Amino acid sequence: MSETLSEIEIRSAGAYASIQDGGRRGLRRVGVPWSGVLDAASMRIANALVGNQPSAPVIEHFDGGLVLKALHGRVRVAVAGQADIDITGEQGVQRVVCWRGVCLGAGETLRIRALRAGRLVVVAVAGLQVAETLGSASTYARAGIGQPLAAGDRLSVQFTDAGDFLLPESPGDDAAPIRVVAGPQAGHFVDQALATLCGAPFTVTDQADRMGVRLRGPLLEHRSEAHKDIISDATVPGSMQVPGSGQPIVLLADAQTVGGYPKIATVISADLGRLANRRAGEILCFELLDVDAAERAARSHADKLAQLIASIRRLPGDGSVDLEALYNSGLISGPVSGFESEE
Repeated sequence: MSETLSEIEIRSAGAYASIQDGGRRGLRRVGVPWSGVLDAASMRIANALVGNQPSAPVIEHFDGGLVLKALHGRVRVAVAGQADIDITGEQGVQRVVCWRGVCLGAGETLRIRALRAGRLVVVAVAGLQVAETLGSASTYARAGIGQPLAAGDRLSVQFTDAGDFLLPESPGDDAAPIRVVAGPQAGHFVDQALATLCGAPFTVTDQADRMGVRLRGPLLEHRSEAHKDIISDATVPGSMQVPGSGQPIVLLADAQTVGGYPKIATVISADLGRLANRRAGEILCFELLDVDAAERAARSHADKLAQLIASIRRLPGDGSVDLEALYNSGLISGPVSGFESEE
């Protein structure tokens, strides 16, 4: 495999795009959030599709509109998410699919036109070169650790001609309940509060970013006025705080490391990426687990992700469609004759 230096230019950052990786771990004790991608599974799949290490830096992008142009050489990219994508070059505009690696030639442009589901996509770039701060390339704009990407930004790439890869079966939109365990201050709420949380739908509001998601639903009632606040203590991504309004806030990757609102529950790690990807107006339901069940869910999630990544197939050398993979994995139940009865 030959390696060459290439470069990509951000022609449009859309609503919000930033460099993220597996996160800035081990520093929460001194007030530094993890940051990193909101959906770690998408990061790992996208990186696998271009031959990167699992937690290598990626571009996390919200709501469509991201445009990347290859400069000074070829660039291999993969988009994990549910989006409409096209590539513009000398041959005109070509539609491409998510969940596969594609090679951009010098001067070609990849555009994420719109998201069909969810609110974010992850774009992996093979050999993306990004400087680290405190052991991570993740952007944490609130503290000035990196900045969101903007039109005109250029990123260096170490291109490796490793071929194009495809995930034969795209991950579907999982509408299962978001699973939680009881939080450290569950006792600050009336006895039926956890049952209310897990027995009624909640709506994702438009107050959602990388720091957290505010939800709207039935009141989660505190035991008294005195129970509406606590002496600030540790939080983690997934902590569900409930301020005096009785409406929950789920903390995400860029959230503060301590907080003074009582935490009724914690979203389990296996489901936090799914919650983070829900867009405003979507409905959530929650399910309460004990800690043992949450640990089993985490192991099951890791196993399924490993199996999914292991299913990635290399495409033929010319980048054309792998018909064997298509016939075996891409069709619901095989070809159907138009003369067959509908009965």
